Amino acid sequence: MKPFKAPLEDILFSLNHVAGADALPDWDGDFAKEIGGHFAAFAEGEIAPLDEPGDQQGCHLQDGRVSMPDGFVDVYRAYAEQGWPSLTVPEEYDGQGLDTLMLAITSEIFSGANHSLQMVTGLVPGAVRTILRFGTEDQKTRHIPALASGETLATMCLTEPGAGSDLSRVRCKATPLDQGWSITGEKIFISGGDQDMSEKILHLVLARTSDNGIKGLSLFLCPCTREDGSRNAVTVTRIEEKMGLHASPTCQLAFDGAEAELIGQEGQGLAAMFTMMNHARADVALQGVAHAARAYDVASAYAAERIQGRGADGAPIALDGHADVRRMLNEMDMLAVGGRAVSHLAFVMMEAGGNDELVDFLTPVAKVYCTEAGMRAADLGIQVLGGYGYLQEYRLEQTYRDVRITAIYEGANGIHERVLATRLAPSAAGDAFARFVDNESASLKEPKIERKFETWRDMHDRLAQADDPSELAHKFMQVTIETLLVCAWARVARVVHHHPDQARLENLCRIALNG
Repeated sequence: MKPFKAPLEDILFSLNHVAGADALPDWDGDFAKEIGGHFAAFAEGEIAPLDEPGDQQGCHLQDGRVSMPDGFVDVYRAYAEQGWPSLTVPEEYDGQGLDTLMLAITSEIFSGANHSLQMVTGLVPGAVRTILRFGTEDQKTRHIPALASGETLATMCLTEPGAGSDLSRVRCKATPLDQGWSITGEKIFISGGDQDMSEKILHLVLARTSDNGIKGLSLFLCPCTREDGSRNAVTVTRIEEKMGLHASPTCQLAFDGAEAELIGQEGQGLAAMFTMMNHARADVALQGVAHAARAYDVASAYAAERIQGRGADGAPIALDGHADVRRMLNEMDMLAVGGRAVSHLAFVMMEAGGNDELVDFLTPVAKVYCTEAGMRAADLGIQVLGGYGYLQEYRLEQTYRDVRITAIYEGANGIHERVLATRLAPSAAGDAFARFVDNESASLKEPKIERKFETWRDMHDRLAQADDPSELAHKFMQVTIETLLVCAWARVARVVHHHPDQARLENLCRIALNG
């Protein structure tokens, strides 16, 4: 088994030079390298070693409470003591006040080291952002410092047995009290719905306050404990048995008159919840990248050492001396590097501000491409290792199992394809993407961009003329991905001299741009 190695050089190259973070006025590349180095050392030394035993041991429900695998409580305590939960929390609420790009560095490394643990801790930044945007000053003061310190972890409670992606079918009900609200109903698929790592859990719950469809949904803060320290009326009824992420407790929760407080305005819960969901979707894209990078690292190391067959001169050669193996390794590496570039482009534009329409367009594209890149790379990695890839020893089978969920949660990829084709493409967001590609073509001077852009424009016109644009949604997403990827690889080619392994990146650019 190859120990986890954080792809920090690739991450910093992508952010600084490909996505253009170095052009942002408040970005400090040297500081980012320092922070990334500290987290990489922590992830490699303490977080990653728990990934395999955590997968094998799993989580357990006993007397209504969830126990995490051995070692998880201690490593979370170290994670909190080192200040990682507070990374992007504003300083006035006991945070470090760093930007989302710094979080993009640590989040990818965390997911590659231990996706299950990252899942349980990873909703805190989105919860903080939601409370900052919609909460009262009192709510901010009471809840955010505890999230920053690690005392509290957050969950996102949307899905119900009869209401998955169709949130208009949510039946969990909130009833006003003399003080606060009471929530009754059931939620399913709640990541980290209970655990024994943090002292407290803050559930962000979407519940119905009227029968007016999605306009009747409101968002609530529902703590696991009341102000007097007693347990709130939130019960874990089961932990789901899943294909992967065994060390991440996916819970069914029953709310039986649980005490809660409204955040934002009544009837505007969906808008508030999407603040948290949009962060989660960007994070899921990086999860796909993390798995692709990990699969490539394992497979390339194995292929360089495994002697198999003979070369043209009759001498024994390693696996990576065979053309077909090199093809698969190159594709895996391209999936990670290209996916990271696409994701980082969206993150940098988000941080720069002023182009919300383009960010809205890029977010579902990044989510779809990066998650499918992670699945494809895991599959290829197993193929490179052959029979050993199918065994648990090299752990690519765990990568295969863990990454599979990324194309499903935070909106199944087919839903993002439909949104892109039916809502974003005909809007100002589609126009923003067209302007972006046009500018990339003019500045990068890469002929392949214009060829891909012409195909994209033709497909865009077909959408506008179609009676049902959703029938073209999958094809439109693929054409959009291909167009965006050419722009990303042209950017890589322009700055490849900044990468420590220039020859490797030049080889990938040659394949991506010349076939």
